[in-house]
Amino acid sequence: MKKVLIIEDEEILRETVAYYFSHEGYEVLTAEDGQIGLDLFAAHEIDLVILDIMLPAVDGWSVCRRIRKMSNVPGILLTARSDEEDTLLGFELGADDYVTKPFKPNILLARANRLFKNSIQPRHQQDSIDLCGIYVDKLARTVVVEGTKIDFTHTEYEILVFLMEHKEQVLTRETLIIHIWGYDYGGDDKTLTAHMRNVRLKLGEKGKHITTVIRTGYKFEVDQK
Repeated sequence: MKKVLIIEDEEILRETVAYYFSHEGYEVLTAEDGQIGLDLFAAHEIDLVILDIMLPAVDGWSVCRRIRKMSNVPGILLTARSDEEDTLLGFELGADDYVTKPFKPNILLARANRLFKNSIQPRHQQDSIDLCGIYVDKLARTVVVEGTKIDFTHTEYEILVFLMEHKEQVLTRETLIIHIWGYDYGGDDKTLTAHMRNVRLKLGEKGKHITTVIRTGYKFEVDQK
């Protein structure tokens, strides 16, 4: 059973979201402030964190930053803000997705289900990818670049693997968004842009292999010099 940690100071919202996830079969832990959330995260094996940004005790940015130092567990931000800089900061700190308040709990549940669905390794696919000095172990969900293990968030990993699996193919932004977030994705493509930037930064010099096809999408090019 997957274990979800919900860190949200609004009691009604927290309990409503917890009900939806429990009803879906998840084990749910809840916290009303950032410090309690961090304590619960440290004490339990958490599979997904749902995190409000505006929290008492320790704010959501700090919680996200500290969790990322301990784990690459998938994370979804809850925010009342629609400012692009806040969203980009969340991705830079390691969030995989965000949902803007007010929202319908079933939408949040669908986003979470999508994250878990992407983490399942189909048996018929290859277990690893080795291209251009980038090695991906798909069973362990790890990435090694020129001998050095690099930590990727859940979403960053999915983007990199999808590009490498379709090397030399132009993948439209729409194709990538549908693969990562699903047909019912309600955000905009700035989310993809932010994650793609982070993937390139983490790859360092190898980031050159991910090229932008103007007004179309992206491509993993093997022969980039």
